[in-house]
Amino acid sequence: MNRVNDTGRFLLRTLVRILPTAIGIVLVVFLLLRLVPGDLVDVMAGESGSATEASMAQLRAAYGLDLPMFSQLVTYLNHLLHFSLGFSPRYNSPVMTLILSRLPATLLLMLLAQALALAIGILCGAIMATWVNKWPDRLLSLIALLLYSMPGFWIGLMALLLFSVQLGWLPSGGSHTIGANLRGWAYIWDMLRHAVLPVLALSSFFIAIYARLTRAAMLEIAQQDFVRTAHAKGLGRLAITLRHILRCALLPITTVAGMYFGSLLGGAAVVETVFSWPGLGSLALDAMIARDFNVLLGVLLLSAFLVILANVLVDTLQHWLDPRIEAQ
Repeated sequence: MNRVNDTGRFLLRTLVRILPTAIGIVLVVFLLLRLVPGDLVDVMAGESGSATEASMAQLRAAYGLDLPMFSQLVTYLNHLLHFSLGFSPRYNSPVMTLILSRLPATLLLMLLAQALALAIGILCGAIMATWVNKWPDRLLSLIALLLYSMPGFWIGLMALLLFSVQLGWLPSGGSHTIGANLRGWAYIWDMLRHAVLPVLALSSFFIAIYARLTRAAMLEIAQQDFVRTAHAKGLGRLAITLRHILRCALLPITTVAGMYFGSLLGGAAVVETVFSWPGLGSLALDAMIARDFNVLLGVLLLSAFLVILANVLVDTLQHWLDPRIEAQ
């Protein structure tokens, strides 16, 4: 019970500590987007081909784009205080509704990729550390080097050509079969089949990172005195590896996993474009092309807060694994 209360206090201190960071993110992202040349009205005028200066000025006044930057910032902050991200003229829908409709697809892709990368990476790293400088270590090190060197989108394209075009085993894009009208487990299975190739493409780089990190951490911990003591007590090799070495190696792995959550989110945008996955990445790309800054700002802010949340969870997990760790 005391450990649960201690973890709760640690979590509360961490949340208070990141509040200035969250405010700074809102201000910086808003100002940077407002400095980008062009706006939504310019894109709409180019698409229509018949807009006049008067009509463009009228549209800017209707969307609040003619206001000074400070007034636009105050308006946006007022929307945030009312838990609103504004309105998208491009999609004729509230930004929050758009983001919430795309968020589950991106979270599914990211969580599956992170889980796959951690599972395979830790397993491969443990094998490499157990048989260090032997053929399993050399083979897996070579595979990790290749995965680290090759871009995820290229791996996705190659997997698309092999498993979808040539073999026909997996769908080539989208998140579900259009027109199938599936329900229940059939719908879940169909979505998972569509997610296989994007998840493989997104997780490939991180598998290499976690494998090399696990190997290095386990080799370092294996030289510690408490591991020698465990050997002297007569504990089995498997018990020492799992209960002592691998458990301690999880601390740096969880740290790096939290640090790379932002990279995982950025990689998801590229993978979603390659596989036509209807997530936040493709929504942000469309919004950027259309200069729909309300949508783009909402996606960027949500992405930043997801990264902050991931780091909070990692800090809490590390404190639970090792109560000596305190919020700085």
